[in-house]
Amino acid sequence: MTPFEIEQLTFSQPALKEWARGDERRRNWPVVYVIDGGEAKGAASVYVGETVNAASRMKQHLANPAKDGLRSVRVVFDETFNKSACLDLESHLIRWLAGDGQFTVMNGNEGIIDARYYERDVYRESFRDIFEQLRAEGIFQRTIPEIENSDLFKLSPFKVLTPEQAVAVEDIVEGLLEDLAAGTPSSSVIEGHPGTGKTIVAIFLMKLLADIRDYSDADEIESDSMFAEFFVPENRELLRDLRIGFVVPQQSLRESIKRVFKKTPKIAPEQILSPFDVGTSDTRWDILIVDETHRLNQRANQSSGVNNKRFIISNEKLFGADDPVKTQLDWIRAQSAHQIYLLDVEQTVRPADLPQAILRGLAEDARAQHRRYPLATQMRVHAGADYVAFVRGMLRGEAESGGRPDFGDYDLRLFDNLAEMRAEIFARNAEHGLARLIAGYAWDWKSNRDKMAFDIELDGLQLRWNSQSKDWISSPGSIDEVGSIHTVQGYDLNYAGVIIGNDLRYDSVAGRLYIDRDSYRDAKGKENNKQLGIVYSDGDLLEFIRNIYGVLLTRGIRGTYVYVCDPELRAYVERALAEAKQ
Repeated sequence: MTPFEIEQLTFSQPALKEWARGDERRRNWPVVYVIDGGEAKGAASVYVGETVNAASRMKQHLANPAKDGLRSVRVVFDETFNKSACLDLESHLIRWLAGDGQFTVMNGNEGIIDARYYERDVYRESFRDIFEQLRAEGIFQRTIPEIENSDLFKLSPFKVLTPEQAVAVEDIVEGLLEDLAAGTPSSSVIEGHPGTGKTIVAIFLMKLLADIRDYSDADEIESDSMFAEFFVPENRELLRDLRIGFVVPQQSLRESIKRVFKKTPKIAPEQILSPFDVGTSDTRWDILIVDETHRLNQRANQSSGVNNKRFIISNEKLFGADDPVKTQLDWIRAQSAHQIYLLDVEQTVRPADLPQAILRGLAEDARAQHRRYPLATQMRVHAGADYVAFVRGMLRGEAESGGRPDFGDYDLRLFDNLAEMRAEIFARNAEHGLARLIAGYAWDWKSNRDKMAFDIELDGLQLRWNSQSKDWISSPGSIDEVGSIHTVQGYDLNYAGVIIGNDLRYDSVAGRLYIDRDSYRDAKGKENNKQLGIVYSDGDLLEFIRNIYGVLLTRGIRGTYVYVCDPELRAYVERALAEAKQ
């Protein structure tokens, strides 16, 4: 590749006029540029663009009041650049800048692409060199691996969507705008297994709707984006003044997404809601997008007395009386005109979660209205969708009925010694970051009360559960601790070291998995529902525990390491894994 060069100039009319007189490429060559300066959301602002006439494009930007605060321009030239390469570099820089967090990115997300083009891999190698020069000039603070391991990057709305995600977003926005124009309520469902990007779709939607509502310059819209047609004045008016909220049931994930929204123009942390925020609000929302819908609660004994009281208050406020049959799903329906649900029936992990029958009914109702959007493409686990299907089959006791698919170079290993697995997790963390030990809830959380106590003692190791529930994965001490389902659901890891405790066992005579109720230590995870008169059988708990391990075993992007406490279950897992090698 021809060496690139980066020219820098002051973002002003005099500097631009002088600069435009020079090299002809400044007026007639495909380039990518970065403009920075100003202040928004507590950070300097940055805008990234591509053009074939840099001088003319800068003149347009200077005339735009929204860019008044910007101060400096960097233009990337390369003799081999073409339109496709420039669009790709633009997308990469936007995503890296959003993940770095030093700047507030002013771009919309409708033009983030992942198009195929001639010698794309060669160009992308040069993108990293361009990144490093921009980093040397202070545009980036962190390295690419540091950025791509961060929540700001992983949960950013500046994402390349898979074709099926993009179609879902396009159909949902089109239908939503039609319903808003007609005054008709609506409900849509996006359904997918772990790693299919449900949360990414929700965050993307929040940003896209905000951009359509607030756009002021048609020249800023990527004309070849499949969402470009939505950026018209009539849609801007439809979305103006609407209350749009994003319901995130899990506290840890909720806090992480709030940090992303704090850094992103046009969306705000205040839009991130707990189900209780919805239930106790005095005003309704026009649109509620609900992440992890399977973690909404039915009436059950809550984790605190305060929340038990809030459940009663919400029911009385919304329905006139405390009806125990009403769920947090009913609150969302009562408090909004339009709902978009993201769910996976097989990720319910506690008795308090919505029953699977309700979730399946939600999906079927959406299907009948042609508003159900299944996601199948695996975005997290490099082994692909076959790996997720294999894990769920293994946890149902079906792994020995057929061979395991070929998972390529995915690093899937079974360990007989926990100390060895922990050492490998430490090694992967040193190499790639984001390698953690996680486990089923088969040990008491003693360290919650006594900070000097150990919770898990196996193979000569003494380990503690996660010392914090919010953003545990990114906390400084997490590499030395063990995360639970409540700290990792919804998150990615590069490598997951999964400890399967004695709560899940295997009967080699009957050829089936079963639970050891006494070894399952999550009190709320096996508590009967007195409010609704439900007694949970061992079969019911087996479904929850299978789902828990199904989530834990699908966190690892690059690899999953497994340690199994029950000898018969370990032998079963070993046979299941061995079949794939034949």
